Amino acid sequence: MTDASRFVEWHEEVSLRSPVLIAAFKGWNDAGDAASFAAEHLSRVWDADRVASIDPEEFYDFQAVRPHVELIDGVTRKISWPSNDFYAARLSGAPGDALLLLGTEPSHRWRTFTDLVVSVAEKHEVSLVITLGSLLADVPHSREVPITGTAGDQDLIDSLGLQRSRYEGPTGIVGVLHDGCARRGIGSASIWAAVPHYLAVTPNPKAALALVDKTVSLVKAAADISELERAAQVYEERVSEIVASDEDVAGYVTLLEERADERDDEDEIEIADLPSGDALAEELEKYLRDREA
Repeated sequence: MTDASRFVEWHEEVSLRSPVLIAAFKGWNDAGDAASFAAEHLSRVWDADRVASIDPEEFYDFQAVRPHVELIDGVTRKISWPSNDFYAARLSGAPGDALLLLGTEPSHRWRTFTDLVVSVAEKHEVSLVITLGSLLADVPHSREVPITGTAGDQDLIDSLGLQRSRYEGPTGIVGVLHDGCARRGIGSASIWAAVPHYLAVTPNPKAALALVDKTVSLVKAAADISELERAAQVYEERVSEIVASDEDVAGYVTLLEERADERDDEDEIEIADLPSGDALAEELEKYLRDREA
């Protein structure tokens, strides 16, 4: 363990079988809250126990990521700070167990934070690190959620049926964590869901369901998704009603559906091929201007 371990508070010591670490962070990597929602769902249905917490004091700008205050029994005020918690899940019937990291992207000291997470992975002899992410894309809510899986090691790419990322540009804590894993010799993979950029609705259970499906297939574990499936169905129905009520948005969604249907089923959307948020906004604005002309 490195010196970064002093920022970890252990609640319980656990022994896990060749665990996979699954991490998701709220913030820049979490469009539609899909990634954090997926990880929280897995933690719940796997009956995971909280085993450790990262002290937020050194890693957050509390003016940017503010703590929340709540009333307990309508009287006592409680402060909830930004959290990053590790949960342990024992997966019967799977090749190994799971260690989940649910948290919020830190504001400061990303290298120290990454070193801390990797040290926890080493402590538990983690066999693979999987991060979940979601990003805005020009995809319709009414079609299957595109999932992109990437890894840096060719052997891992081949064994998991993923691809090597060609993305270049700004990154979040997920990208830094993968770099830290590579430098310490831990295999890692990144799973991303594309969510419709025209929707501000959160969380997006349909994208979360797609991430859960992909994750459990990678770790070869079972997970109850019935609740998530119902939420995804209700989500799609309600969004369709909202879209249908606005002629301009409905026309734009139809355009996206036509593009999705034309795409070869075997072609995966790569992160490197996805337009930026500004480009997506410009495209929507151009479409609306053209309709008015």
